[in-house]
Amino acid sequence: MIPIPSGVRVWIATGHTDMRRGMQSLALTVQESLKRDPHAGDLYIFRGRRGDLVKILWHDGLGMSLYAKRLDRGRFI
Repeated sequence: MIPIPSGVRVWIATGHTDMRRGMQSLALTVQESLKRDPHAGDLYIFRGRRGDLVKILWHDGLGMSLYAKRLDRGRFI
């Protein structure tokens, strides 16, 4: 479990995202599409086309982290 400080905003990207993309590419998407700073400390969540995978981009003040969660059954809606 990774503790997330209170006051952190969560941004959920609409639509689907190419899950082959890495940390730098997703950070660029945050800058260009959302017009947000990916190093500001907010969480950015991206969903794959099939809906069984999400990637979370977060800068905790020390560095950028990329988390991935895949469901064995079901989908993220």
